Amino acid sequence: MTGKERAALRAEAHHLRALVHVGHQGVTDAIRAALDDALRTHELVKIQLAKRADVSIKVAANELAKALDAEVVQVIGRTTTLYRENLELPHKAGTPPAWSE
Repeated sequence: MTGKERAALRAEAHHLRALVHVGHQGVTDAIRAALDDALRTHELVKIQLAKRADVSIKVAANELAKALDAEVVQVIGRTTTLYRENLELPHKAGTPPAWSE
């Protein structure tokens, strides 16, 4: 992913709310499954880590991105954004992106 692509995704992610919340148990199989489903339907997903989580946000973001074949777009505070392209979603001109729905 190029810097321009990453910057564009960061701008798009600014207005998103967190779809996946990682609790005090850290990254579990249920979190991975929920995030996989969210990435499949939205492509761009914001994740929030609880204050008392067992892992740091950078470690969790990299672990999730590697496990789900996604890319880390940004990490700010306890929030990270991941992106994984889904070629099955419509990407027509004039059609809003999947993550804006």
